Amino acid sequence: MSIAMPIRPFGRSIRVLVATAVALLVAACAGDFERGRPGGTATAPVEAPPPVQEGFAIGVVLPLGAPGNAGAVAASLRNAAELAAEEYKGPKIRLIVKDDAGTPDGARAAATAAVAEGAQVVLGPLLATSVQAAAPVARGSNRVMIAFSTDSTVAGRGVYLLSFMPENDIDRVVEFAAQKGRKSFAALVPEGAYGNVAAASFQAAVARRGLPLATIERYAPGQSEEAARRIAGMQPPADALFVPENGDGAAEVGQAMAQAGIDPRRIQLLGAGVWDDPRVLRVPQFQGGWFAAPDKTGFTAFAQRYRARFGTEPSRIASLAYDAVFLVAALNAQFGPDAFSETTMQNPDGVIGIDGLFRFRQDGTSRRALSVLQVANGSTQVVGAAPRNFATSGQ
Repeated sequence: MSIAMPIRPFGRSIRVLVATAVALLVAACAGDFERGRPGGTATAPVEAPPPVQEGFAIGVVLPLGAPGNAGAVAASLRNAAELAAEEYKGPKIRLIVKDDAGTPDGARAAATAAVAEGAQVVLGPLLATSVQAAAPVARGSNRVMIAFSTDSTVAGRGVYLLSFMPENDIDRVVEFAAQKGRKSFAALVPEGAYGNVAAASFQAAVARRGLPLATIERYAPGQSEEAARRIAGMQPPADALFVPENGDGAAEVGQAMAQAGIDPRRIQLLGAGVWDDPRVLRVPQFQGGWFAAPDKTGFTAFAQRYRARFGTEPSRIASLAYDAVFLVAALNAQFGPDAFSETTMQNPDGVIGIDGLFRFRQDGTSRRALSVLQVANGSTQVVGAAPRNFATSGQ
């Protein structure tokens, strides 16, 4: 059975023993008695013990001090985590926020410091290299890590990725295209790290369904003309074309497709999550294309609360930190010592968060129940509703 977040605790409370105030009062009275008694001698002042830290402690490791976009996204993730801690109605949450500066050494040190200060679970890091560096710290301390990288290779035992995985949206759009009768697939894919993941994911998704893959044509950034001409010259032509281009290159690729004679009215364009960008949605050749993405209803409501609290727009992935805080706090409240066991973390029913239904797999990656959207006049419309459970999603 899926757990919808925000989640109320299920009949179990966390009791925190607070004895500091009593200890200080006793020590103070004893000192005053010694000083005021006739013939008594003054005693050395009693050092107060450190205050007891209340609440379920969550470490948050992010590249807050990194330059450029990474730092900006990290700040948005931190804000979202704080918003979740404020809005959670269960036992108190204590966030231990650490800056990893966007470096592996920084991530290792930040995770170590968070655990030393009592973090019972670690959220983050954001960057793949930082996840790799911090993971041994979490494992060595018997702490679960929920990171925000999209690089599936850094997931593993005790290290889960709560992110928008490209493998997920690519598989969903191929599944939808197959259901709609598309029988032959081709791809026009940029070179580079993301292109490599996209091409491999597309090839696997097509093969998983026993469908023919005509070709995968690769191109260097800004040099898609020749690859587009090869696609246009295929015989027989494919009836579905996968183009995982982002907003930086979509206009150029669209123009190359038009010049090569690729007509989106004759071949169904398929995209990836990177299409969820106004720059992509405005490209004429991409109109009518399909891509998979989370339902936006939950994020729209979240963004409104975020703006009211912080006065700025959230990063699109800020919702990941919000969901992560709610998830671990609710699991802790409900299951206590078993909150982060493999059985609990890998619940096949999944959890409903801001961006819809998701779950963790045995390999540490996450899977989402996604909608399929169609590009229409610079906007999108839902043509395939997100599955309501993983039994029907095939994931």
